[in-house]
Amino acid sequence: MSSQTLDAAFIAQQKARLVELRRQLVSVGNAAGSDEQAWQTAAGGEPQDEGDDGERFAQQEVDEAVLKHSEDRVAAVDRALEKIEEGTYGLSDESDEPIPRARLEAVPETIYTVEESEARERNARRGL
Repeated sequence: MSSQTLDAAFIAQQKARLVELRRQLVSVGNAAGSDEQAWQTAAGGEPQDEGDDGERFAQQEVDEAVLKHSEDRVAAVDRALEKIEEGTYGLSDESDEPIPRARLEAVPETIYTVEESEARERNARRGL
């Protein structure tokens, strides 16, 4: 199933989905950054008690995780949009194997087959 077997209407629909997903992810990332700025501004130069610091640090960790996740997904969305322009959308970046249409419908920014994604996640957990 190369991008040639994915019909033009499907690819156009996926492109629209990817553009909207990118907009949403950027918005979420911006909100997480704004939360961090608000915490820093609120803290100002005033002394904080341990409870305030603990809450602020916990929220900072959440915001950083959200921001990292959003940044990673934006990069994947950008790559998927590049693949649409290249005419390779629907083919794995790793093996050039076709990515099933159902997977593309479920995860439009995917650039790997399920098996490749799982292997990459396992290797990442092992630090490889």
